[in-house]
Formats: sequence, C-alpha cells, structure tokens
Amino acid sequence: MKVIGILTSGGDAPGMNAAVRAITRVANKLGMDVFGIYHGFAGLIEDEIIRLDSRKVGDVLHRGGTFLKTARSPEFMTEEGQAKAVANIKKYGMQGLAVIGGDGSFKGALALQRHGVKVVGIPGTIDNDIPCTDYTIGFDTAINTVVDCVNKIRDTATSHERTFVVEVMGKNCGDLALHAGLAGGAEVILIPEVEPDYDAVCKKVQKSHHQAKSHAVVIVAEGVGGDPAYRKDYLSAAFHVAELINKRTGIETRVTILGHIQRGGSPTASDRLLASRLGAEAARALYEEDTGKMIAIQDGKVVRVDLEYALSQKKTVKREYLELANMLSSV
Repeated sequence: MKVIGILTSGGDAPGMNAAVRAITRVANKLGMDVFGIYHGFAGLIEDEIIRLDSRKVGDVLHRGGTFLKTARSPEFMTEEGQAKAVANIKKYGMQGLAVIGGDGSFKGALALQRHGVKVVGIPGTIDNDIPCTDYTIGFDTAINTVVDCVNKIRDTATSHERTFVVEVMGKNCGDLALHAGLAGGAEVILIPEVEPDYDAVCKKVQKSHHQAKSHAVVIVAEGVGGDPAYRKDYLSAAFHVAELINKRTGIETRVTILGHIQRGGSPTASDRLLASRLGAEAARALYEEDTGKMIAIQDGKVVRVDLEYALSQKKTVKREYLELANMLSSV
C-alpha cells in the first residue's frame, strides 16, 4: 500500500492527535503518502482533504481533541453519500483508510469496506465502550478529569455536610463511572449495566452521614435508569437520583453534571502511549494490507481483531471493580 487516509469521527477524545501523529510518521517511514480528512465522513464527502507529513503532525502530541476535527454526517448514512466518499478516496489515490473513533465510526468504516475500501479501525472514545479492547484512547484522561473534579466537589461536600450526586458520561457503558468512582473514593457508584437499588443507596448515604465523615459522593453514569422518558420529569439521571435521596433521607443533596469537560484536556501519558502504539500498528497493518481490522490492546499487548467481529460483541463491565468499590466504600 502506497497511499492512505486518516480521519477522526464521532465524539472527540484526548489522544486522537497522538494517534494521527503515529500513523503519519510510521506510514512515512514505510514509504507511504498520507492524507488527512477534516470533519470525519462529512469531510470525506465534501473533499476536505489535505496531505499530511511528519512536520504537519508536529506539536500535536500533547493537545486534546482532534486537529482533523470531527462532525456527524447524516448524508454518509445514504448510498449516495457513501458513493461520494468512495469517489474522493479514489480521486486522491488512497488505497486504505484509518478510522479513529467509536462504534458509530467503525460502522461507517465497514460501510466503506462494503464498497471495496480497505479500512483499519483505532478505538478512540472516553466511554471505553468498544468490545475486544481493554482500553480506548481518551479513557484514561477522562478518568483523571473526573477524579480531579470529584476531589474538588468533596471539599465542598465536607464543608457543608452534604451529599453530592455527580453525573458522568456513559449512556450504555459504566466504565468511566466505575473506574473514576473507584479511584475517587465515591461512596456509591451507579452504572447502566446494574439495576440500581435505591433503598441500598439511601441506606449507604445515611450511614455515611451518621459517621464522622458526614458527607457522601454518589457517581452516576448518564445512562442509569434507561430512557429519560421513564424518569418522567427528570431528563438527567443525576437529578432523579438526588431527588430520591432527598425525599427518602431528608439529607441535603446537590447535583453536578460534568458534561463535556470530560472530553477535553491534554491527554495523560498513558493515553499518549496507547494512542502511539495503536496508531503505529494501524500504519503497519495498512502497509501490509491486513485490513478490516481493529487495532486493540489486550493484556498489555497490541493486537489486530476482526472489525466486524468486534462490533458484533458486547462490552462487559468488570464486576470485580464494582465489588471492590462497594467494599472500600463501606463505613
């Protein structure tokens, strides 16, 4: 393979720039030309394509987000949109495409594969919701961002002797809530994969307040409780949980929704290393024309997994982490 393209798609994640840098520089070392595609699949349709080289990806390793930008593209979901994308791939002589993103991005990559485009996927999402890889690019940075916020919130919770419910991202996957809650010493962690026991939650909050601690932090993934329609007047999982605690315990409870602050920031060293390793392997896979693969990390090793197979699997939560968090938060 002599010419490849790179795009970032879906939600941005710290470390995407590091992955683009690694793909570009390793590809150049292997004698391949590289094109960068702005705004994901939308830019592929609109011909927002530039040539990348080792110098153009300098000074991006430490930057959050993605300098290639990202966007949603309803047009790409149509056959006409995909045909335009394929035409532009051929126009620039691209023989393969590296797609950095989450499951939606990978579905787009598979759509291009059905049109004869050779693709490789690199998992980049703060949710860590991609099967067949232990971690995704951006996850570690998001954990550290949440823990930093929880540390600050706990200062106020302690001062006012309140309970704080902190909502983090994760509609279908509770990994961010689970890891950040465990690392941040949360008294309660609620994730979409486990049906919440609100009686147990309230008892734990009450017990915490009756001890010398006199405050509690509850971490809630945004997907807890399912569809917001089932929460009636509560569009946020956190407000629903806070209202239940208030009514059942009488303890003053406040809500903090961290929102998109979780996606930003300079990537941690761990995310830079992960992105560099996955990006380098993606370049090698394209060079060898070993495509239709997702580059993943399993037990510390970089591996290539069939992309279609990975998307057919279901991400499972680490129950032992939840059990450990419950043990460590006992008061």
